[in-house]
Amino acid sequence: MLGAGVSGLTSALCLKERGFDPTVVAEKFAPSVTSVVAGALWEWPPAVCGFQTDHAALDRAREWSRISYRRFASLAGDSQTGVFMRTVNFYFRRPVAENLRQLSKMNDLRQHVDGFIHDRSLVASNDVNPEFGISDAYAHQAPMIDTDAYMAWLLDRVRQAGCRIVCRKISESLRDQETSLQREFSAEAIVNCAGLGARELADDEVYPVRGALIRVRNDGGAMPRITQAHCVSRDDASDEPGFVFIVPRGHNMLVLGGLAEPDEWQMNIGLDNYAPLRRVFERCVDFLPILKRGEIDAAEPVRVGLRPFRRGYVRLEREPGTRIVHNYGHGGSGVTLSWGCASEVADTMERMLSVPNDE
Repeated sequence: MLGAGVSGLTSALCLKERGFDPTVVAEKFAPSVTSVVAGALWEWPPAVCGFQTDHAALDRAREWSRISYRRFASLAGDSQTGVFMRTVNFYFRRPVAENLRQLSKMNDLRQHVDGFIHDRSLVASNDVNPEFGISDAYAHQAPMIDTDAYMAWLLDRVRQAGCRIVCRKISESLRDQETSLQREFSAEAIVNCAGLGARELADDEVYPVRGALIRVRNDGGAMPRITQAHCVSRDDASDEPGFVFIVPRGHNMLVLGGLAEPDEWQMNIGLDNYAPLRRVFERCVDFLPILKRGEIDAAEPVRVGLRPFRRGYVRLEREPGTRIVHNYGHGGSGVTLSWGCASEVADTMERMLSVPNDE
């Protein structure tokens, strides 16, 4: 197993549950992985930051998302996991019924979530700025993950399950070194969950989409505690890279987004040196005025991460002629898709290894 982000660790657990004995090999582990930076709101594909319209790819993603929803819902009963089931509200500038893409998404989504409601009165009842231009909304229960707690819990579960952990960077073509890696780790197969690292290992179609989250205290002090998430999708008709993403994180934090900046690799951006990030905060405050009273977290005002997107969307398949299974390119949906993709990784591994020395 290459990679110790949410995809790698979840795949390792699913493989262990199926009777395999995975070794997790990675250069970095939580808290130093991109998954800790994730917004980690479960979403029905496509996500609010956009970048995916291929119908066949989205059909697969919806099944992965459905599987993850139920697994996260069960984990929310354990306070150690950092998983919460809370209400998320999605808002629209024109009625959903007038947007065939959004209408189709909503009708698919409502079959697979708990507590669904489609009601434009949510705009007023949630104190959304009436001048923001919102005319419609729906809401449902969704997993919201405190990534600090969850990634630590996930790594601990992998260790407790008996998986071997190796801290090492694997570089260059994975296919070229398949045999030597199998020999070194006594492995029958390799699962590539390297995220953005897959660009070097396997696929130059992988690219970063930079994101950032502003962290606001949500302990009921400076402002009333916000207990629901609020999202407005990226507008495909606009050149503006931002969208509205307001999500409660754990018990006392709120994260605000967001940015979606393709092919941006630099991580040294913050409220003090990057105007688009300041506009993210201003847009969120404009949308939900109660945030004017919010107190930005002094210890860690901003988290920046590089979403591992791939042209052609997620690659989850066995590479022909090898015993390499790829699971990368999840973009901004790594957490949402994690359990569904991990289940398919295990299915693929079972089929692949059922015939000895198959080609």
